[in-house]
Amino acid sequence: MKLLAEILIGVVALEHLYILWLEMFAWTTQGRKTFRSFPPDLFEKTKSLAANQGLYNGFLAAGLIWSLLIEDVVWQTNVASFFLGCVVVAGIFGALTAQKSIFYVQALPAIIALLVVLMA
Repeated sequence: MKLLAEILIGVVALEHLYILWLEMFAWTTQGRKTFRSFPPDLFEKTKSLAANQGLYNGFLAAGLIWSLLIEDVVWQTNVASFFLGCVVVAGIFGALTAQKSIFYVQALPAIIALLVVLMA
């Protein structure tokens, strides 16, 4: 169960590294293809805002990766739970305020990972 928890944490971390890349470095290119409901003329205008969001996603990924490097099981669980909880909150908020699919793409994987972490 511990190995499954670590794999799921890694998957969520990789997802947030991808979001970092997308929002910080590919907002005006790949971002247009990913966020099709966003008005095309706003991508260039919101480039710095997207980069800021990407940076925060990088912090989430860093925290999740950090949790994988902690040897003490209690601390590893606490740190992973905190950062997965942050992802869950961000995913739910994004689903309520921006796009419903964010729940399935961002929050649901983190919820599953958090449940497995807490059961491990």
